[in-house]
Amino acid sequence: MRLTLDALNVLDAIERKGSFAAAAEALHRVPSAVTYTVQKLEQDLDVTLFDRSGHRARLTEAGRKLVVEGRHLLRMADDLESLVKRVSTGWETELRIAVSDLIPISRLYPVLEEFYAAGHGTRLRLSEETFGGNWDALMSGRADLVAGAPGDGPPEGGYNVQPLGEVEFVFAVAPHHPLARAAEPIPESLIRSHRVIVAADSSRHLPPRSSGIAGTQAILTLPSMEAKREAQCRGLGIGYLPRHLIARDLASGRLLTRQVAADVPKPRLSLAWRGNAEGRALAWFLERLSHRDWLEGIIG
Repeated sequence: MRLTLDALNVLDAIERKGSFAAAAEALHRVPSAVTYTVQKLEQDLDVTLFDRSGHRARLTEAGRKLVVEGRHLLRMADDLESLVKRVSTGWETELRIAVSDLIPISRLYPVLEEFYAAGHGTRLRLSEETFGGNWDALMSGRADLVAGAPGDGPPEGGYNVQPLGEVEFVFAVAPHHPLARAAEPIPESLIRSHRVIVAADSSRHLPPRSSGIAGTQAILTLPSMEAKREAQCRGLGIGYLPRHLIARDLASGRLLTRQVAADVPKPRLSLAWRGNAEGRALAWFLERLSHRDWLEGIIG
C-alpha cells in the first residue's frame, strides 16, 4: 500500500509544527526518519508534496490537499480504534433510547451530561414516541431502551420492565371554551358533544392504542402531546393532559382544569428494555434512570 496512516501522520505533524525538525521532535523521531518518510511517499505517489525552492519547505497544492483529506482518514482510524476498544470492554457502539412524550426530553439532558462526562464513548440516539409507539420502538428494534413506556407492554413478552410511577392527568379546557362554564362534575354525555383532541399513537407495527373515545365524537388528531397542549390552549378542543406539562398554562390562565364525572386516566410509566439486550451503556442508563430524581414533579 503506497499511502499509509504513518505517512499521513508525519505530514500532519509537519503542517501543524511548521517544519520537519519540529515534526520529528513531536513524533519522537530523528529528523532523517521524517525526511525519509516524506521522500518515500513522494516517490511512491509520483507527486511533489513539498516545494523545497525556498528557505523552508512548503506544501504544494497537492500536498495541502493530501494533508486535509488525510486528516479525515486519521480521525476515522482513531474512531475505529476507539470502537474496537469499546466493543472489547462491553460498551456498545450506539444506544438508542425512546422517550415517552409524556416526559419532556430535556429531563434527560443532565443524565446525558453525566454519561458524556464519564467518557464512555457510546453514541446515543434519542427519539420521542407517543403511547404505544414506545412499545413498538422497543419490539421492532428501533430502541434498546424506553424511558417512560406507558401502561402494559405487548402480551407476547420478550422484554424487561421496571416501574417508575404514575402520571397525573387532568381534564383541561381553554377559558373561552363552552365547557369552561359547564356545571361540575361534567357528565360524559356533555363531553362527547364537543371535539376532543388526541395525540396520535406513533406505533408503526403494533396496533394503535385506544383512547376510549366514542365513535361519533368529533376528533382532532395531532402528532404529539405538545401539539395537543397548544391546541387545547387555543380552544380547538378538549381532553386530558398531564398536569406537569400544563403547569405554566394553568398558572397563566391559558387552561383551566374541570372536574368530570368519568374516571381520570393515570397511566403508569416504566423503563423497558429487551430481554436479550446487554451492554455496559444500557446497564449504566438503567442504573441511573432508576433513581427517579430526573422525573421529579412528573410521577407520583
